[in-house]
Amino acid sequence: MYSSTMYSINLIPLYLLTFIFLLQGINGIDPLYHICSNSFSYASGSPYDKNLNILLNQLNTKVPPTGFGSSSVGTNQETVHGIALCRGDVPNSDCKSCVSTASSEILQRCPNDKGAIIWYDGCLLKYSNVKFFGTIDNGNKVYLYNVKNVSDINSFNQKTEKFLSQLSDEAYRSRLSFATNQMSLGDLETLYGLVQCTRDLSNIQCKKCLDDAISELPSCCDGKRGGRVLGGSCNFRYELYPFVISK
Repeated sequence: MYSSTMYSINLIPLYLLTFIFLLQGINGIDPLYHICSNSFSYASGSPYDKNLNILLNQLNTKVPPTGFGSSSVGTNQETVHGIALCRGDVPNSDCKSCVSTASSEILQRCPNDKGAIIWYDGCLLKYSNVKFFGTIDNGNKVYLYNVKNVSDINSFNQKTEKFLSQLSDEAYRSRLSFATNQMSLGDLETLYGLVQCTRDLSNIQCKKCLDDAISELPSCCDGKRGGRVLGGSCNFRYELYPFVISK
């Protein structure tokens, strides 16, 4: 089971929300989390509304073949910008299903909102009236963690941070900005990890985003048997059980 603590814009804890998640598969129908910007709204049937629907349709087409896509639709104040990213190990068919579900769900959860982001286990989708491509998103961030602790917290934290940092070094050099691996912890336990960036970031931005997220490990998941940070530009996850899809 997982608990979540959400931090709002710029990681300022305006409020904390804790609840329990049931573990789901890649095609789980419920999102892990979503955030509505609640800053600007649009009217139904307006140019922004029409442009947003065009954008979502474009992402549904552009993303599945490669696992990532970005687009901008409209002009002047009616322009909407968006990206969608599928987890690097997710098959194309599951990627397509996830982005399609996210496109529909985000409109229901953030109706008439000019900016929103939604995370699933297999993908994320984000749109805004402000162009954000190539900029690290430090505003949208969610912590998820297993409610159970390991026995040796200090040692586990050190090993996990080092392991994820190694994955960060691998991911920012990779074409897909994605890396996953496993590491033996002894006593018949294995640590599994995954890191990923949205591909609108440069290599250096990807590394900074991941390293900053990993540095929050003590705040996010101190001694927890599993955890993840979901961000608008990058994310990481670690578990003591295998969760990556073998291709």
